[in-house]
Amino acid sequence: MLFCPLFSGSSGNAVYVSSGKTRILIDCGKSGIQVQEALGAIGVDPASLQAILITHEHHDHIHGAGILSRRYHLPIYATALTWAAMEKKLGAIEPENRRVFDAGSDFSVGDLGVEPVPLYHDAADPCGFRIWQGSASAAVVTDLGTFSRETASVLSGAQVVLMESNHDPDMVRMNPHYTQTLKNRILSRKGHLSNSECAEALVTLASQGTTQFILGHLSRENNLPELAMRVNEARLELEGLRLGVDVSLDMAWRDHVGNVYEIRDIRADHAVS
Repeated sequence: MLFCPLFSGSSGNAVYVSSGKTRILIDCGKSGIQVQEALGAIGVDPASLQAILITHEHHDHIHGAGILSRRYHLPIYATALTWAAMEKKLGAIEPENRRVFDAGSDFSVGDLGVEPVPLYHDAADPCGFRIWQGSASAAVVTDLGTFSRETASVLSGAQVVLMESNHDPDMVRMNPHYTQTLKNRILSRKGHLSNSECAEALVTLASQGTTQFILGHLSRENNLPELAMRVNEARLELEGLRLGVDVSLDMAWRDHVGNVYEIRDIRADHAVS
């Protein structure tokens, strides 16, 4: 299975996942042209996609979804509450491309299994996704204010996890451009994970078997890639985990395509490259 963050940040999010036979996007929060160009950069024809999975209705996760659905006749998968919240924003979607799933139930797209991941965020019905091909799995978990036991349980053993490391709390509190209401929203239990909160989540997931972490959804104004990496690296090392040996830590970028990860069936060789 291939996994690639195309964009990750408050200005737009999209992740590409492929089994070879089945190709999907998780979110489509940049313009149609930007997503097409990002796919082209990794050698993927947008016309070969089979679906777009939507985590929640915020603009930075759905901006190009309607455009690509109409252009390539792509089904869009979302919960009923998310559809109700985003339908007018997407524009006209063909009835056969309007797919509804239950956040409490697994489903499949082609030969990929999809397991919704429960999240706490200020949206209608937010979720992340764990994608399976055989025993190989990867997950996208951004836009959450609390890393709950339930979330950790669903992610247990995922080989690759894209996890939100959104902000530094002091930078949020001192930001002169943000209202107090917005600051409170970001810092709330239904807002976004800070760097240190992300680091605690990574420690939990590492204890459950995850070996490849990707930091995502960094705030443009309230974080720095170097800071996010430093905080998360320090916490993993404090736990005795050797970077590059026990676990690997990488970054998903706001404005350009990230690395492509090949996730192999752990029943065969237990390898992630």
